[in-house]
Amino acid sequence: MTTLSPENSLSARQSASFILGLHPFVRTEAWKFLTGYYSWQSSQDERLMVDSTRRKNYEALCQMYEKIQPLLENLHRNFIETRNNIGYDIQKLYDKDPLGNVLIDKKRLEKILLLSYVCNTQAEYQQGYHEMVMLFQLMVEHDHETFWLFQFFLQKTEHSCVINIGVGKNLDMLNNLINFLDPVFAEHLKGKGAGTVQSLFPWFCLYFQRAFKSFDDVWRLWEVLLTGKPCRNFQVLVAYSMLQMVRKQVLQESMAGDDILLACNNLIDLDATELVSTACTVYAELVQKDVPQSLKDFFL
Repeated sequence: MTTLSPENSLSARQSASFILGLHPFVRTEAWKFLTGYYSWQSSQDERLMVDSTRRKNYEALCQMYEKIQPLLENLHRNFIETRNNIGYDIQKLYDKDPLGNVLIDKKRLEKILLLSYVCNTQAEYQQGYHEMVMLFQLMVEHDHETFWLFQFFLQKTEHSCVINIGVGKNLDMLNNLINFLDPVFAEHLKGKGAGTVQSLFPWFCLYFQRAFKSFDDVWRLWEVLLTGKPCRNFQVLVAYSMLQMVRKQVLQESMAGDDILLACNNLIDLDATELVSTACTVYAELVQKDVPQSLKDFFL
């Protein structure tokens, strides 16, 4: 790496994480580079300074929240409703490992989610954020790291898991991709399977978190999304690949919408590396074709 220019070094590091995945021992630190928490060109001293600044900024946001909380409670009905939804979601969250050891601090998690809701106007709280932020809390030690990693993750992935920003676009482009690459399946989904694709929004809202057999698999896929390789909006190619897993059954049994959704929801315990490889194959197929402009603008 030391013989490469800064630009090529960055590309090489991102390519390595894309191809090989990240070893658990380096994941915590590497995620800070992948998300933009740290600059790839920063020195150790600069990173210590950045981390200190992010901690102070987080503490300042916490103090601001405590001051304006009474005002939010009195003037914004959405705040009370959202706070109740966060509390309800967190209470349902299973917080222990198979041996019964507590994995997360629910109070700290609730605080981070509330602060994110108040401070990030682009990404209002939606069901499932509690599961996503839990994975960040499991990865790092301090609350300010959890908070900022989540914010940077949303930015780096272009808010494509946010319902009112990216999810609808993902679903539309998934439809377009099926129409282009698999007209036979597309015809069935328009007929007996009408509405199926639009009902797959939880895949994007949670970034497929519930489809994998382990947290490591979830992190593995998210790391790929953060690299931007092999293309932008890789999550739609992942969704297409998952739909292809049920395609044969759907067509053979001439399934209707509800049955197709059930088959899709039964896609669990997947292996992230295999899924990424399959989605890369779809991308390789895509770039060999005369791609419509809408798909070209979205992926290429």
